Amino acid sequence: MEPIKVLVVDDHDVVRKGIITYLMTEDDIEIVGEASSGNEGAQLAKELEPDVILMDLIMENGTGIEATEKIMSDLSDAKIIILTSYYDDEKVFPALEAGAFSYMLKTSSADEIAEAIKKAAIGENVIEPKVAGAMMNRIRTPEYLPHEMLTEREMEVLVCIGNGLTNNEISEKLYIGIKTVKTHVSNILSKLDVQDRTQAAVYAHRNGLMKETN
Repeated sequence: MEPIKVLVVDDHDVVRKGIITYLMTEDDIEIVGEASSGNEGAQLAKELEPDVILMDLIMENGTGIEATEKIMSDLSDAKIIILTSYYDDEKVFPALEAGAFSYMLKTSSADEIAEAIKKAAIGENVIEPKVAGAMMNRIRTPEYLPHEMLTEREMEVLVCIGNGLTNNEISEKLYIGIKTVKTHVSNILSKLDVQDRTQAAVYAHRNGLMKETN
């Protein structure tokens, strides 16, 4: 059986090196690359096509959420494990919506991280108990507006829709592929519970989203 190919993305050298040093002791895990930013991680993922990616969230030169979106658009089968110190709604939900497979905290032990990688490789996800609790609380008390469920990138696309841009124009403006634009538009319509782009544009204007982002 071939080892699980893993890419580690974290901007803290000590943390990244520590994780890699431990994982290298696992016979069934192979570290194929490391990156210190989201943009670098997304590029390496495209080149190396790892089975599992350990992804930090808060980084310069591309956040973990942005990198996750990019990687999932290039490698739809990739298993991305978010490994971060944050478990608030503003981080958890956008990360999962971007395509993250598992969500763990940096308080996890090295053994737990290795086990999460092995589970991801066979299609089993791991959600940190604190994160699962936050998710359940949000489900129980859905006191939020539909657009608050949009990721940062989806909000940018919504503003473009509100400004009357076509998919091709959005692709050029945000430097993302046309396929990714279509996916974002589909997600926006679903989350806002509207039928088409016109209704999405009306929603954006009525809720003052154009003022907040322009």
